[in-house]
Amino acid sequence: MINGFEFTYPYAFLLLIVYFICAYFCKENIQKIYFSNITMLKSAAKNQALVLATLKFLIFFFMVVALANPIKKDEIQIDNSKGYEISLILDASGSMQEYQKFAITKEILSDFIAKRQNDRLALSLFADFAYVAVPLTYDKTALNELLNLIEVGVAGKRQTALYEALYMSSNLFKNSQAKNKIAILLTDGIDNTDSIPLDVAIKRAQKYGIKVYTVGIGGYGDFNEAVLNEIAKQTGGKFYQATSKQQIQAIYDEINSLEKSEIKTDKFVKKEYFYQYPLDVAIGLLFIFMLYTRRIG
Repeated sequence: MINGFEFTYPYAFLLLIVYFICAYFCKENIQKIYFSNITMLKSAAKNQALVLATLKFLIFFFMVVALANPIKKDEIQIDNSKGYEISLILDASGSMQEYQKFAITKEILSDFIAKRQNDRLALSLFADFAYVAVPLTYDKTALNELLNLIEVGVAGKRQTALYEALYMSSNLFKNSQAKNKIAILLTDGIDNTDSIPLDVAIKRAQKYGIKVYTVGIGGYGDFNEAVLNEIAKQTGGKFYQATSKQQIQAIYDEINSLEKSEIKTDKFVKKEYFYQYPLDVAIGLLFIFMLYTRRIG
């Protein structure tokens, strides 16, 4: 490839080697006439021979370039990815500080985000209240940067507005045209704010066709298993329980495999041919060669 050009038949340039071999070994036999004083005649003949040799080489060279068929390729990719829209809902209440649950979850979430290259993701947090930290976006770098900065306490530490978080996160999909809408809700507590009723939160998720995966962290009594199971069941998702980092990682890996984006990319190659330009140059030089030989003849 030269300056964006490719040659369809690059081996055509091997003809240049043949040309130089012939130029050296296949010299033309011409009749010779000897003069007594030929210094000026030699100089003139040498110049003429140089011009003719140059013209011959350039004609042959541009014909070879034309034969090699220079082209420019322009690849057009049409992405038919069936990407997902995923809302990550994370408990940021005070209890998530215990046993480094929040730090561990952030690390696993970061890995999950990196795997969803073709999806739009959002991040919501909840504790005393719920709020959307990042709306649906393709910018995974910005999402991960913000996730790294978030610490327990950004939404308070004492309460767990779980239903409010589900309701608010569902509203992110209000104008969504995506075929696949997912929410992953992770908590180690029980809703105790009464800001939004459970049935209202579930109906909001159902309204926008959101499949909710719920993840409860901890042992018996740390979270309301019945509620998390109900949310998942009513929305077509699944409930998980985790008591270790390995289990949390396995849960996100399973969700990632269950909700895999179907990626199909069509590629078209547009070719632009340029053989006519070196061919035109070769023909033009051939006319010059013919005129020059007639003039000196």
